[in-house]
This record gives sequence, C-alpha cells and structure tokens, in this order.
Amino acid sequence: MTASGTMSANALQGVRVIEMGQLIAGPFAGKTLGDFGADVIKIEAPGAGDPLRNWRMMKDGTSVWWQVQSRNKRSLALDLRSEEGQDIARKLIAEADVLVENFRPGTLENWGMGWDVLSELNPGLVMLRISGYGQTGPYRDLPGFGAIGEAMGGLRHLTGEPGRVPVRCGISIGDTLAALHGTIGVLTALYHRKVNGGKGQVIDVALHEAVFNVMESLIPEYSAFGAVREAAGSALPGIAPSNAYRCVDGYVLVAGNGDSIFKRLMQAIGRPDLGDATDLANNAGRVARVDEIDAAIGAWTAERTVADVLDVLGAAKVPAGKVYTAKDIAEDPHYRARDMILTQQTREGYEVEVPGIVPKLMGTPGSVRSAAPRLGEDTDAVLREIGLTEDQIAALRARKVVA
Repeated sequence: MTASGTMSANALQGVRVIEMGQLIAGPFAGKTLGDFGADVIKIEAPGAGDPLRNWRMMKDGTSVWWQVQSRNKRSLALDLRSEEGQDIARKLIAEADVLVENFRPGTLENWGMGWDVLSELNPGLVMLRISGYGQTGPYRDLPGFGAIGEAMGGLRHLTGEPGRVPVRCGISIGDTLAALHGTIGVLTALYHRKVNGGKGQVIDVALHEAVFNVMESLIPEYSAFGAVREAAGSALPGIAPSNAYRCVDGYVLVAGNGDSIFKRLMQAIGRPDLGDATDLANNAGRVARVDEIDAAIGAWTAERTVADVLDVLGAAKVPAGKVYTAKDIAEDPHYRARDMILTQQTREGYEVEVPGIVPKLMGTPGSVRSAAPRLGEDTDAVLREIGLTEDQIAALRARKVVA
C-alpha cells in the first residue's frame, strides 16, 4: 500500500539489494531503496543482530528507531566470519543488483568479497561502499563515525554559538548525508547499467566528503578571500535578516532577507523607517546594520506569542516559522495531510507512528510494505531462494552459521 492507501507499482520493484553493515549510514541507504520497492535482504550477525535494534528508546524489547530504519527489509541471520557464511553471501550477491556495505575498508576483502571477486561473479553488480574516509587515501584505514565526518567535513566548526564548544546538530546527520549520497550513486549506476549498457561499478562514499559536499561557499570564500567562516549561532552570516527571535512563549525563525520581503517585514513590525532606508534596500546594506535590524525584530517579537507573530508575518507574506518539537510535528495538520506521519504495525504487535516517505513520486510513490523484521525472520526463505534444502538449512543452523 502507498502512503495514501492506494495500490501502485513500486519504482524499484525487481531490484534486489543485499545490505551488509549496521547502524545508520548503510542501513539508511537500504531503507531508502526499500521504501521505493527494492527487495532488501539485510544480513545480520546471529545472536545480536544490528546494534541499532537496541539503540535509544525501547518498546517490547526492540528500539522504536529500528522500526523505521528497517521497514521493507528481510532479515537473514548469517555469520559472515565463517567460510560457509561467506560462501552463502557470495551466492546471494551473485544474483543481486546492489550490495550496500559500511564496514571499514578491507573487511570484505579479508572475507573474500572484494570488488575483484564480486564483479567477476556478477559483472552487473552495483556496490555501495560507505566508510569514514573512503576506500583510498592516507586516512583510509582509520575508524570513522558520522560525528567524525561532520567534524572533518567542516560542519561542526559552524555549529553552536561563537566562541563556545562546537555542538552536534542533534541527529547523526553525517551518516544520513552519506546514505543519501550513496543512494543517488546507486540509482545513477543502475540507470547507466540499464540505459547505456554499462557494467556494474563501485560507489565510494566517505562520510566527511558527504558532509563537505553540502558546505555551500565555505571553500570558495577561503580561496577567494582567505575568509574562514565561523560559528554564528542561529543567524545566517552574510544574509540579513535571517535569525531566531525570542517570543513570550518560545522562538520563531524569520527569514526577511529578500529586498521586498524586508520592506514588508519592517512595515509589519512598525518600523517603516528601516524599511524605507535607502542603505537597507539591498542585502549588503542590511548586513552592515544587521545588529540594529535584529534588535528591532527581537523587540517586537519579545512582546508577542509565537502564534501572534506567525499570524502577523503570515498576513504580510514574510517567511517565518515556529521551532518545532516532536510533539508539534506529530500534531501538525500539514504533516498529516501530506502523509508524512504514518502508522506502522510492528512485529511485536503494537502500532507506532513513523516518518513518511520522501521524495513523493506521483506515478510510483514509495510504500511501507512490511514491518521491520525480527532477527533471522527470513533466513529460511532467503536460503531456499538460492537453492538450499531444508536439511542443508538445518545443518547450517546446527553449526551456527545461520540463525
């Protein structure tokens, strides 16, 4: 079923993905492909499975984060450190379209599953490799997590208040950015393989490079002017006014940095003198007097509630918004109207609300077809698909190769 409840073809129906690795970056890429119809077989270690099953808040013994990260996937509990497990993995990969992995570089090679081996088995294979520093370069073998990628990519230096300790943005943004870049790479490689007759290929995504790719003008400004951008709190340096402002009962973000928008904003807050000032008619002039402008806006918002501020600025067609909490999102009618909050049935028997599917495709929208699996729930079914008999599966289970 699609988010809207109607049956629809899935854009990636018929694409088989083998997902290795754990936690966030690789599995988020697998989740994204699965949301659009790919058959995602997630290989997990017998016994423990993906550590994400036990991260953050738990319900009935399983993380609720797991419920969204692993929907639309099948779980194969397979010991990749054993030779038999590696043989089974190679058989699965030989028939797959995509392999997603986020191990440290060299891990798959040590297991006899490097690109040279796998591409020989499956010339059309698209292999997404997500790691801290990429598959090449002097830092290749260093361990890397998303937080380190955020630091090396330049993001952490810009977060927080000037002169204070850099802070994280509150989520594992480095991992997610790497996953999204990896997903783009997978789709591009699949298109090339199908339309241009190309073979499969490796997509090499480094966590820090995915972060660096969204750092806007950071390096051009340094190259052209020697300028090192610094943390600026809630403001948007070089663009004015754009900031967060305190209200009686919270904060609002106001983006009044367009020339005509600025005039409307100043009129709305009772400061036409600023709106009509010739030196404030463009962004450069406003940046030069940004402290004065911020003070004027802040004085106006401080005497009003968030709702009152949004009503006035909405009527003036000035972009503004409340700083949402999880409660605000869950209760917001716009999120509901666009199917961005979905109710998902879990294997544990309860319902949980989860984020909807992005992006929204008109003809082949994504869908939640199955709940996040229990560990090894699909082991037998997957092994039967590659030709193993019930006796062979039982023997593998007895030797703890599978579970």
